[in-house]
Amino acid sequence: MTTWLPAGTTKTMYLVRQDPTPLAGPDLRAGLAGAGALRVQLNLDDEHVAPALRLSTAAPVAAVLSVWSDPAHDPAEVAAVVTDAVGPTSGWLVDERRRLDPAETYDGSRAEELANVALLRRPPELDRATWLQRWLVDHTGVAIRTQATSGYVQNICVAPLGPPAPEDARVEALVEELFPAAAVHDVHAFYGSGGDDAELGRRLEQLMASVARIGADRDLDLVPSSRHLWDVGPADQPRAPSERQ
Repeated sequence: MTTWLPAGTTKTMYLVRQDPTPLAGPDLRAGLAGAGALRVQLNLDDEHVAPALRLSTAAPVAAVLSVWSDPAHDPAEVAAVVTDAVGPTSGWLVDERRRLDPAETYDGSRAEELANVALLRRPPELDRATWLQRWLVDHTGVAIRTQATSGYVQNICVAPLGPPAPEDARVEALVEELFPAAAVHDVHAFYGSGGDDAELGRRLEQLMASVARIGADRDLDLVPSSRHLWDVGPADQPRAPSERQ
């Protein structure tokens, strides 16, 4: 399903390590809509993904909140609503690159897929331009070819929305990858290797070599999640296809 949003829509993302319960309620979505939000996405580490692999460099991330907003509104308005609901968070204005569009509905229902969100930190030995080239250009195709990926959304951190938590100060990007539901507990389903151990090994070797080139073999947070989307903007909001990059 194609994503429809007005041209120029801004996207912000927030990492929530405290109790994420307020994020799922209608009061938060109403508050966000009042601050200019058009669409809200919640990635929640819950019982549905409990068996999945997770990685944490500090306190685990319990949820990742994404908000698409009318560009006429200051992103700080949305950030204030989020902070009022759950307390301090690390948040960023991001540049979204949809490399492989997930299948999406916007009524808050849980997506069938496992949604992994990775927090990427640029290693100090790489300048930003080199790192972005390696990730956005060199690595993307490898990641999609070597895994059973049904959605791949890259988010480059453009500007922080307030001081990030110390453990998030070096976060340069967040990437969301979607996999079959069976990938929660089946490594072959995750990598699309069809039960062939030799093929699994080949895919892992190729992927890990590429991951090492962008420094994601260390200093990485990986958040498995259930994915929920809501449209919260006015029903008569003019819509146009979102830009693809």
